[in-house]
Amino acid sequence: MMNLGGRRGHFAQLPLFLIVVVVALLLVSPTAASTGDRLPEFRECVEICERENCGPDVELQTEIPLHRRLLLWTCPDECDYTCQHIVTAERQTRDPPQPVVQFHGKWPFYRLLGMQEPLSVVFSLGNWAAHYYGLHNHVLPRIPERYTMRPFYVFLARLGMVTWFLSAVFHTRDFKLTERLDYFGAGASVLYGMYYAIVRIWRLDRPGKRNGLRLWTGLCGTMYACHVAYLGLWRWDYTYNTLACVVCGVVQNLLWSWFSWTRYRQTSQSWAIWPGVVVMWVIMAMSLELFDFPPLWGSLDAHSLWHLGTIAPAVLFYHFLVKDAQDDIASNARLKA
Repeated sequence: MMNLGGRRGHFAQLPLFLIVVVVALLLVSPTAASTGDRLPEFRECVEICERENCGPDVELQTEIPLHRRLLLWTCPDECDYTCQHIVTAERQTRDPPQPVVQFHGKWPFYRLLGMQEPLSVVFSLGNWAAHYYGLHNHVLPRIPERYTMRPFYVFLARLGMVTWFLSAVFHTRDFKLTERLDYFGAGASVLYGMYYAIVRIWRLDRPGKRNGLRLWTGLCGTMYACHVAYLGLWRWDYTYNTLACVVCGVVQNLLWSWFSWTRYRQTSQSWAIWPGVVVMWVIMAMSLELFDFPPLWGSLDAHSLWHLGTIAPAVLFYHFLVKDAQDDIASNARLKA
């Protein structure tokens, strides 16, 4: 834990640290296999449906609408989706009603226009829009090109747009490829968050520290390459992936909290506390994953709410980056005057 310039500042950060650690430990806890996959009634339903609608000997196979065929829905996929909801509805009518269970690691969502998790798709696109807005309404027009941190913020926004687009694709259709692209995009985004936080806080962007910047860039690039190689070529390990992302997230959250506190003490400007607000906001949104529950109305679950909760802090953080850049430029101008 870094010294914040006094015991009071030090202990002010302990609750944040404890919250982050607890969330990290809970997130990497092992989860049980999906109960729905093992239900005899589900397996029987799928078997009958496929035999009567999808087999090569079926005279008239079920016609799949064009918009679902474009999203690669097949006849067996249709049977699986239909049986999930038949079994779920039947379990709800029992006395007493049986709990809603997951199938293939997911709740039985109601799809929309072929999208498996429509609200997660919408909220992922909302995050994409937040980064697009931050780039085109804040970073590009309001931070001068001569400011040496500007390229890092441009890349932050563009990487965020790619990451959240891949998230929207994954929640539209869950395939092995879309899942891996989503995870690799999220991993890159979290690692880059730690990367540019250290660049900004220790000003590795300045000419006198270019060797440090090269070393830090090479280290982070190597870590990401090893991360992708391990997951893609050696073993697809969900626990390791989650732990790696949580560690990078914890580091950058602690760094921004420390920076926010010290910056506020130096400037007494209200905008200086915004990174701390963003950190707490994101932690609270992230904690929704710990309270996973069956989707309300077959659509709204904890994961989609997490995606919804990260839109506003992204917008706020771009406001901070502009304020911080402008204040830094003004301070340098005063020193030269």
